[in-house]
Amino acid sequence: METPKSHPASPRAWAGAGIAASLAGIAAAHLIAAVTEPRAAPLSAISDVVIAAMPPAVTAWAIETFGTADKPLLLAGLAAGLIAVAALAGLAWRKRPPAAAAIIAVLALAGAGAAATRPGLSLAAALPSLLAGAIALSVLAWWSGRGRTATVTGRRWFLAAVAGVGAAALAGSLLVRRFGPASAEADRDALTLPDADVPAPDPGAADLDVGGLSPWQTPNADFYRIDTAITTPAVDVDTWSLTVRGMVDTERTYSFDDLLGRELIERDITLCCVSNPVGGELVGNARWLGVSLADLLAESGPDPAADQLVSRSVDGFTAGSPTDLVFDGRDALVAVGMNGVPLPVDHGWPARLIIPGLYGYVSATKWVTELELTTFGAYDPYWIQRGWDGPGPIKTASRIDTPRSKADSGTVTVAGVAWAQHRGISAVHLQIDDGEWTECELSEVPSGDTWRQWRFDWEADSGDHSLTVRATDGDGNIQTSDVTGVKPNGATGLHSIAITVA
Repeated sequence: METPKSHPASPRAWAGAGIAASLAGIAAAHLIAAVTEPRAAPLSAISDVVIAAMPPAVTAWAIETFGTADKPLLLAGLAAGLIAVAALAGLAWRKRPPAAAAIIAVLALAGAGAAATRPGLSLAAALPSLLAGAIALSVLAWWSGRGRTATVTGRRWFLAAVAGVGAAALAGSLLVRRFGPASAEADRDALTLPDADVPAPDPGAADLDVGGLSPWQTPNADFYRIDTAITTPAVDVDTWSLTVRGMVDTERTYSFDDLLGRELIERDITLCCVSNPVGGELVGNARWLGVSLADLLAESGPDPAADQLVSRSVDGFTAGSPTDLVFDGRDALVAVGMNGVPLPVDHGWPARLIIPGLYGYVSATKWVTELELTTFGAYDPYWIQRGWDGPGPIKTASRIDTPRSKADSGTVTVAGVAWAQHRGISAVHLQIDDGEWTECELSEVPSGDTWRQWRFDWEADSGDHSLTVRATDGDGNIQTSDVTGVKPNGATGLHSIAITVA
């Protein structure tokens, strides 16, 4: 048998070595971060910096265009960029090792700096990125030395082994984050929520049960998620606390057990993102369990001059809500449960704010850890700093869920949802082509804080048609047909679809 020939690796192999070395380092770093602090993972930390530095117009465009896929796409883009730079480092090492080492060092320091400067993280958060750089340098150093004299088969086996170690580390990081004894998911899974002291009112016939129509209660797995966290904060519920401070007589701090020991209120409330386009899906209805936000704040003795409640997340996000809307009798909650289970980690575990009638960017802070009473003149929260308007009521909106684009002639059920949180929906009308506005059947609802389903049975003729929906809120105000974009305070306009009837 002929002995495999030994020769220097090709440029393609050097590029592959750079990629394998870098990805193995990144995977190991993510494993370490999963055990210590997930937000310190290199890709997560750098993504957070990109989001924070992104021009407001780009952020608005990304959310409006990609919705809940904006963060995965950002991560995919960064990963693709990393692969390209890693390949360049591998090629550079072939002839100029110091230049290649400098490229890897810059990447490692960028990740370390991003992690160490994230709100709520310490200098220790830099360690995973530094580890990633050390692993990548070690792999390429071997390639540069023994790898030059290894056989082609040996080099291939080495690359496969490095890739395998990286894949195992990445899989391990996902498992540790999900099932590790110190993980937020494990804490959440171990909790049995107490029964509500004040149960939600019976919603009645809130669900019209029409095929293709969004269910009245949105399942947790389908509930939209828009926030600034590229990696969901893994909050240790045993050390978590919620502090009320600022313009108050007495600063108070509450543990998670303190919240569970208070009167627990259950309410059905619809949330909506200000970035939801006309006819969009960044809206959902859930049954929330929590404590009265007004009662919690009242215990600290708020200064009547404090007109803004600033809520802070563990990851540094801030939102500003009008204090008069917290104390006007609406069911503003510090929520700990969602649809009968503890808050999902992606939706704010262990606690988040729910203030009916306000868009999420000024009211629905997830992973909340601080409530500060202040004034609108003294502080601009996260999105206000980026050019969005201050708090305003959610605008009346409606959407056609079914049919989508095609239907058979005969009786066609047109159905959808409408919302105007805290004012409620009093009527929905449908226009077919250029005809008259026709009133639709409405579902029952327990309050004006939830969306409302509607339906209309249409005797459809063959051909192309347009369907347009319009809602009227509980105050008698008709949804505007004026078309505006989502920025700076929410989209307006009527949802229309084109449909072909066979």
